[in-house]
Amino acid sequence: MKRVWMLFLIAGCSTVDPKPETPTEYTFKAPEGFPATAYRFENTPITQAGFELGRSLFYDGKLSRDGSISCADCHQQEAAFSHFDHDVSHGIDDRLGTRNAPALFNLAWHSDFFWDGGVHDLDLQPPSAIMNANEMDESLDRILEKLRKDSKYPAMFRAAYGTEEVTTARFLKSLSQFMLLMISSNSKYDRYIRKEAGVTFTADEQEGLRVFNLKCATCHPAPLFTDLSFRNNGLKPTPNPDLGRALITLRDEDRLRFKVPSLRNITESPPYMHDGRFSSLERVLEHYNSGVQATENLDPLLSQNGRRGIVLSDAEKRALIAFMKTLKDDTFLSDKRFSHP
Repeated sequence: MKRVWMLFLIAGCSTVDPKPETPTEYTFKAPEGFPATAYRFENTPITQAGFELGRSLFYDGKLSRDGSISCADCHQQEAAFSHFDHDVSHGIDDRLGTRNAPALFNLAWHSDFFWDGGVHDLDLQPPSAIMNANEMDESLDRILEKLRKDSKYPAMFRAAYGTEEVTTARFLKSLSQFMLLMISSNSKYDRYIRKEAGVTFTADEQEGLRVFNLKCATCHPAPLFTDLSFRNNGLKPTPNPDLGRALITLRDEDRLRFKVPSLRNITESPPYMHDGRFSSLERVLEHYNSGVQATENLDPLLSQNGRRGIVLSDAEKRALIAFMKTLKDDTFLSDKRFSHP
Protein backbone atom coordinates (compact mmCIF):
# COMPACT_ATOMS: atom_id res chain seq x y z
CA MET A 1 0.00 0.00 0.00
CA LYS A 2 1.40 3.40 -0.98
CA ARG A 3 2.42 5.49 1.96
CA VAL A 4 0.61 8.83 2.02
CA TRP A 5 2.45 11.85 3.43
CA MET A 6 0.56 14.92 4.46
CA LEU A 7 1.59 18.45 5.32
CA PHE A 8 0.33 21.11 7.63
CA LEU A 9 1.75 24.45 8.69
CA ILE A 10 0.06 26.11 11.64
CA ALA A 11 0.30 29.88 11.44
CA GLY A 12 2.08 31.27 14.44
CA CYS A 13 3.30 27.87 15.67
CA SER A 14 6.05 28.42 18.23
CA THR A 15 7.34 24.86 18.51
CA VAL A 16 11.10 25.05 18.03
CA ASP A 17 13.56 22.16 18.27
CA PRO A 18 16.43 23.31 20.52
CA LYS A 19 18.88 21.34 18.38
CA PRO A 20 19.38 23.14 15.04
CA GLU A 21 20.73 19.97 13.44
CA THR A 22 17.34 18.28 13.91
CA PRO A 23 14.74 20.97 13.14
CA THR A 24 11.09 20.37 13.88
CA GLU A 25 9.23 18.44 11.19
CA TYR A 26 5.70 19.54 10.26
CA THR A 27 3.37 16.71 9.30
CA PHE A 28 -0.31 16.91 8.79
CA LYS A 29 -3.50 15.88 7.18
CA ALA A 30 -4.17 16.60 3.50
CA PRO A 31 -7.48 18.16 2.47
CA GLU A 32 -10.43 15.85 2.83
CA GLY A 33 -11.10 13.83 -0.29
CA PHE A 34 -7.77 14.52 -1.98
CA PRO A 35 -5.88 11.55 -3.46
CA ALA A 36 -2.50 10.24 -2.32
CA THR A 37 0.37 12.63 -2.92
CA ALA A 38 3.04 11.99 -5.55
CA TYR A 39 5.89 13.85 -3.86
CA ARG A 40 8.31 11.79 -1.75
CA PHE A 41 8.15 13.59 1.59
CA GLU A 42 10.51 11.10 3.21
CA ASN A 43 13.30 12.77 1.22
CA THR A 44 12.34 16.30 2.24
CA PRO A 45 10.97 16.71 5.77
CA ILE A 46 9.12 20.00 6.08
CA THR A 47 10.35 22.39 8.77
CA GLN A 48 9.37 25.93 9.62
CA ALA A 49 12.95 27.08 9.04
CA GLY A 50 13.13 25.26 5.71
CA PHE A 51 9.81 26.73 4.63
CA GLU A 52 10.89 30.27 5.56
CA LEU A 53 14.19 29.81 3.70
CA GLY A 54 12.30 28.66 0.61
CA ARG A 55 9.92 31.59 0.91
CA SER A 56 12.81 34.05 1.03
CA LEU A 57 14.47 32.42 -1.98
CA PHE A 58 11.21 32.41 -3.97
CA TYR A 59 10.98 36.20 -3.70
CA ASP A 60 14.70 36.95 -4.16
CA GLY A 61 16.03 38.41 -7.41
CA LYS A 62 19.44 36.89 -6.65
CA LEU A 63 18.20 33.81 -8.44
CA SER A 64 18.50 35.71 -11.74
CA ARG A 65 21.62 36.90 -13.53
CA ASP A 66 21.24 40.61 -12.76
CA GLY A 67 18.98 40.45 -9.71
CA SER A 68 15.94 41.74 -11.58
CA ILE A 69 13.76 38.61 -11.74
CA SER A 70 12.55 36.39 -8.91
CA CYS A 71 10.33 33.32 -9.04
CA ALA A 72 7.51 35.54 -7.79
CA ASP A 73 7.73 37.84 -10.80
CA CYS A 74 6.20 35.16 -13.01
CA HIS A 75 4.27 33.45 -10.21
CA GLN A 76 2.22 36.11 -8.44
CA GLN A 77 0.11 35.17 -5.44
CA GLU A 78 -2.93 37.21 -6.41
CA ALA A 79 -2.97 35.30 -9.72
CA ALA A 80 -2.74 31.89 -8.03
CA PHE A 81 1.01 32.10 -8.56
CA SER A 82 0.73 32.51 -12.33
CA HIS A 83 1.79 35.53 -14.43
CA PHE A 84 -1.38 37.61 -14.48
CA ASP A 85 -2.38 39.14 -17.82
CA HIS A 86 0.77 37.99 -19.64
CA ASP A 87 0.31 35.61 -22.54
CA VAL A 88 3.88 34.33 -22.14
CA SER A 89 6.43 34.87 -19.40
CA HIS A 90 8.51 38.04 -19.32
CA GLY A 91 12.01 37.33 -18.08
CA ILE A 92 15.38 39.00 -17.72
CA ASP A 93 16.12 42.00 -19.97
CA ASP A 94 12.38 41.93 -20.78
CA ARG A 95 12.89 38.81 -22.88
CA LEU A 96 9.81 36.83 -23.80
CA GLY A 97 9.37 33.14 -23.18
CA THR A 98 7.27 30.88 -25.38
CA ARG A 99 4.64 29.66 -22.90
CA ASN A 100 2.22 30.97 -20.34
CA ALA A 101 3.50 30.63 -16.77
CA PRO A 102 1.51 27.85 -15.07
CA ALA A 103 -0.14 28.46 -11.71
CA LEU A 104 1.54 26.96 -8.65
CA PHE A 105 -0.58 25.15 -6.08
CA ASN A 106 -1.32 21.59 -4.98
CA LEU A 107 2.05 20.59 -6.40
CA ALA A 108 2.44 17.68 -3.98
CA TRP A 109 -0.02 15.78 -6.16
CA HIS A 110 1.92 16.26 -9.41
CA SER A 111 4.57 13.93 -10.76
CA ASP A 112 5.23 15.84 -14.01
CA PHE A 113 5.80 19.58 -14.29
CA PHE A 114 5.52 22.29 -16.96
CA TRP A 115 3.19 22.23 -19.94
CA ASP A 116 5.20 19.43 -21.54
CA GLY A 117 5.93 17.39 -18.39
CA GLY A 118 9.66 17.77 -18.97
CA VAL A 119 10.53 17.59 -15.26
CA HIS A 120 9.48 14.67 -13.08
CA ASP A 121 10.47 15.90 -9.63
CA LEU A 122 9.41 19.13 -7.92
CA ASP A 123 12.93 19.51 -6.51
CA LEU A 124 14.25 19.75 -10.07
CA GLN A 125 11.67 22.21 -11.34
CA PRO A 126 13.39 25.53 -10.42
CA PRO A 127 16.60 25.00 -12.43
CA SER A 128 14.62 24.90 -15.67
CA ALA A 129 13.50 28.49 -15.15
CA ILE A 130 16.73 29.62 -13.50
CA MET A 131 18.96 28.47 -16.36
CA ASN A 132 16.59 29.45 -19.16
CA ALA A 133 18.12 32.35 -21.11
CA ASN A 134 14.71 33.99 -21.56
CA GLU A 135 13.69 33.68 -17.92
CA MET A 136 16.35 34.06 -15.19
CA ASP A 137 19.52 33.29 -17.18
CA GLU A 138 21.61 32.26 -14.20
CA SER A 139 23.63 29.21 -13.14
CA LEU A 140 23.19 27.30 -9.90
CA ASP A 141 26.89 27.70 -9.06
CA ARG A 142 26.66 31.49 -9.23
CA ILE A 143 23.46 31.53 -7.19
CA LEU A 144 25.03 29.44 -4.42
CA GLU A 145 28.02 31.75 -4.33
CA LYS A 146 25.77 34.79 -4.01
CA LEU A 147 23.86 33.17 -1.18
CA ARG A 148 27.07 32.25 0.68
CA LYS A 149 28.18 35.89 0.58
CA ASP A 150 24.79 37.28 1.59
CA SER A 151 24.34 38.66 5.09
CA LYS A 152 21.23 36.64 5.94
CA TYR A 153 21.34 33.34 4.11
CA PRO A 154 24.11 31.44 5.94
CA ALA A 155 22.16 31.79 9.19
CA MET A 156 18.94 30.72 7.46
CA PHE A 157 20.62 27.61 6.07
CA ARG A 158 21.99 26.85 9.54
CA ALA A 159 18.52 27.16 11.05
CA ALA A 160 17.05 24.88 8.39
CA TYR A 161 19.81 22.28 8.07
CA GLY A 162 22.10 22.55 11.09
CA THR A 163 25.11 24.11 9.35
CA GLU A 164 25.74 27.15 7.17
CA GLU A 165 26.71 25.02 4.20
CA VAL A 166 24.88 26.25 1.09
CA THR A 167 24.46 23.37 -1.34
CA THR A 168 22.41 22.73 -4.44
CA ALA A 169 20.33 20.08 -2.70
CA ARG A 170 19.52 22.32 0.28
CA PHE A 171 18.71 25.24 -2.02
CA LEU A 172 16.29 23.20 -4.13
CA LYS A 173 14.67 21.35 -1.23
CA SER A 174 13.98 24.64 0.54
CA LEU A 175 12.13 25.95 -2.49
CA SER A 176 10.16 22.70 -2.56
CA GLN A 177 9.22 23.05 1.10
CA PHE A 178 7.74 26.46 0.36
CA MET A 179 5.88 25.36 -2.76
CA LEU A 180 4.58 22.12 -1.26
CA LEU A 181 2.60 24.02 1.34
CA MET A 182 0.79 26.04 -1.35
CA ILE A 183 -2.41 24.07 -0.95
CA SER A 184 -5.65 25.41 -2.41
CA SER A 185 -8.67 23.62 -0.95
CA ASN A 186 -10.97 26.22 0.58
CA SER A 187 -12.97 27.65 -2.31
CA LYS A 188 -16.72 28.14 -2.15
CA TYR A 189 -16.98 24.83 -4.01
CA ASP A 190 -14.97 23.05 -1.30
CA ARG A 191 -17.08 24.54 1.46
CA TYR A 192 -20.23 23.58 -0.44
CA ILE A 193 -19.04 20.00 -0.86
CA ARG A 194 -18.14 19.88 2.83
CA LYS A 195 -21.68 21.10 3.54
CA GLU A 196 -20.48 23.93 5.73
CA ALA A 197 -23.18 25.97 7.39
CA GLY A 198 -24.52 28.82 5.31
CA VAL A 199 -22.79 27.81 2.07
CA THR A 200 -25.19 27.32 -0.81
CA PHE A 201 -24.98 27.47 -4.59
CA THR A 202 -27.09 29.83 -6.65
CA ALA A 203 -29.25 28.36 -9.39
CA ASP A 204 -26.60 29.32 -11.98
CA GLU A 205 -23.80 27.76 -9.94
CA GLN A 206 -25.79 24.57 -9.43
CA GLU A 207 -26.57 24.37 -13.14
CA GLY A 208 -22.91 25.03 -13.93
CA LEU A 209 -21.87 22.15 -11.69
CA ARG A 210 -24.33 19.89 -13.49
CA VAL A 211 -23.02 20.90 -16.93
CA PHE A 212 -19.44 20.65 -15.72
CA ASN A 213 -19.90 17.10 -14.45
CA LEU A 214 -21.58 16.16 -17.72
CA LYS A 215 -19.20 17.80 -20.20
CA CYS A 216 -15.93 18.81 -18.53
CA ALA A 217 -15.15 16.58 -15.56
CA THR A 218 -13.45 13.79 -17.51
CA CYS A 219 -10.37 15.96 -18.06
CA HIS A 220 -10.88 18.21 -15.02
CA PRO A 221 -12.12 15.89 -12.24
CA ALA A 222 -12.48 17.09 -8.66
CA PRO A 223 -10.80 17.60 -6.28
CA LEU A 224 -7.68 18.61 -8.23
CA PHE A 225 -9.75 19.69 -11.24
CA THR A 226 -7.17 18.14 -13.56
CA ASP A 227 -6.53 14.53 -14.44
CA LEU A 228 -2.80 15.45 -14.80
CA SER A 229 -2.77 14.00 -18.31
CA PHE A 230 -1.42 15.45 -21.57
CA ARG A 231 -3.96 16.14 -24.31
CA ASN A 232 -4.36 17.89 -27.63
CA ASN A 233 -7.44 20.11 -27.41
CA GLY A 234 -7.52 21.18 -31.05
CA LEU A 235 -6.09 24.68 -30.91
CA LYS A 236 -5.69 26.42 -34.25
CA PRO A 237 -2.11 25.75 -35.41
CA THR A 238 0.41 28.59 -35.50
CA PRO A 239 3.06 28.99 -38.25
CA ASN A 240 5.73 27.42 -36.04
CA PRO A 241 3.73 25.24 -33.68
CA ASP A 242 4.91 24.33 -30.21
CA LEU A 243 4.98 20.53 -30.30
CA GLY A 244 4.40 20.26 -26.56
CA ARG A 245 4.88 16.85 -24.99
CA ALA A 246 6.62 15.49 -28.11
CA LEU A 247 9.60 17.76 -27.42
CA ILE A 248 10.22 15.65 -24.32
CA THR A 249 9.20 12.16 -25.42
CA LEU A 250 10.17 12.48 -29.12
CA ARG A 251 7.07 10.44 -29.92
CA ASP A 252 4.84 11.44 -32.82
CA GLU A 253 1.72 10.56 -30.84
CA ASP A 254 2.61 13.28 -28.31
CA ARG A 255 2.76 16.10 -30.84
CA LEU A 256 0.63 19.09 -29.78
CA ARG A 257 -0.25 17.54 -26.43
CA PHE A 258 -0.02 19.71 -23.31
CA LYS A 259 -0.71 19.14 -19.65
CA VAL A 260 -4.31 19.60 -18.57
CA PRO A 261 -4.29 22.57 -16.15
CA SER A 262 -6.25 22.70 -12.92
CA LEU A 263 -9.38 24.84 -12.98
CA ARG A 264 -8.95 25.90 -9.36
CA ASN A 265 -8.60 29.70 -9.17
CA ILE A 266 -9.00 29.78 -12.95
CA THR A 267 -10.84 33.11 -12.89
CA GLU A 268 -7.75 34.73 -11.34
CA SER A 269 -5.13 33.58 -13.83
CA PRO A 270 -5.87 34.81 -17.36
CA PRO A 271 -4.90 34.46 -20.15
CA TYR A 272 -5.44 30.80 -20.96
CA MET A 273 -3.87 27.85 -22.83
CA HIS A 274 -0.16 27.03 -23.02
CA ASP A 275 0.52 30.14 -25.12
CA GLY A 276 -1.98 32.45 -23.43
CA ARG A 277 -3.97 32.92 -26.62
CA PHE A 278 -7.38 33.32 -24.98
CA SER A 279 -7.94 36.39 -22.84
CA SER A 280 -11.17 35.25 -21.20
CA LEU A 281 -13.05 32.17 -20.10
CA GLU A 282 -15.79 33.09 -22.55
CA ARG A 283 -13.30 32.66 -25.40
CA VAL A 284 -12.07 29.38 -23.94
CA LEU A 285 -15.58 27.96 -23.86
CA GLU A 286 -16.33 29.18 -27.36
CA HIS A 287 -13.18 27.41 -28.56
CA TYR A 288 -14.54 24.13 -27.22
CA ASN A 289 -17.98 24.87 -28.67
CA SER A 290 -16.99 25.94 -32.18
CA GLY A 291 -13.23 26.33 -32.56
CA VAL A 292 -11.73 22.85 -32.11
CA GLN A 293 -9.55 22.06 -35.13
CA ALA A 294 -8.92 18.66 -36.74
CA THR A 295 -5.26 18.67 -35.70
CA GLU A 296 -3.09 15.58 -35.50
CA ASN A 297 -3.53 13.67 -32.26
CA LEU A 298 -6.74 15.50 -31.43
CA ASP A 299 -8.07 14.04 -28.21
CA PRO A 300 -10.80 11.49 -28.94
CA LEU A 301 -13.05 13.15 -26.35
CA LEU A 302 -13.20 16.17 -28.67
CA SER A 303 -14.13 14.22 -31.75
CA GLN A 304 -17.25 12.16 -31.19
CA ASN A 305 -20.40 11.40 -33.14
CA GLY A 306 -19.09 13.11 -36.25
CA ARG A 307 -18.58 16.46 -34.50
CA ARG A 308 -15.50 18.17 -33.10
CA GLY A 309 -15.65 19.95 -29.77
CA ILE A 310 -18.23 20.12 -26.99
CA VAL A 311 -21.72 21.40 -27.69
CA LEU A 312 -22.40 24.28 -25.33
CA SER A 313 -25.39 26.59 -25.45
CA ASP A 314 -25.06 30.21 -24.38
CA ALA A 315 -26.94 29.36 -21.18
CA GLU A 316 -24.57 26.47 -20.46
CA LYS A 317 -21.54 28.67 -21.01
CA ARG A 318 -22.87 31.27 -18.57
CA ALA A 319 -23.59 28.56 -16.01
CA LEU A 320 -20.13 27.04 -16.40
CA ILE A 321 -18.49 30.39 -15.75
CA ALA A 322 -20.68 30.89 -12.69
CA PHE A 323 -19.51 27.49 -11.45
CA MET A 324 -15.83 28.17 -12.20
CA LYS A 325 -16.05 31.31 -10.10
CA THR A 326 -16.83 29.06 -7.11
CA LEU A 327 -13.35 27.51 -7.52
CA LYS A 328 -11.68 30.74 -6.44
CA ASP A 329 -9.91 30.19 -3.11
CA ASP A 330 -9.62 33.56 -1.37
CA THR A 331 -7.98 31.95 1.64
CA PHE A 332 -5.11 30.70 -0.51
CA LEU A 333 -4.84 33.87 -2.61
CA SER A 334 -4.49 36.07 0.48
CA ASP A 335 -2.57 33.72 2.80
CA LYS A 336 0.26 35.80 4.28
CA ARG A 337 2.42 32.70 4.71
CA PHE A 338 2.97 32.77 0.96
CA SER A 339 3.41 36.51 0.50
CA HIS A 340 6.68 38.44 0.25
CA PRO A 341 8.53 38.03 3.57
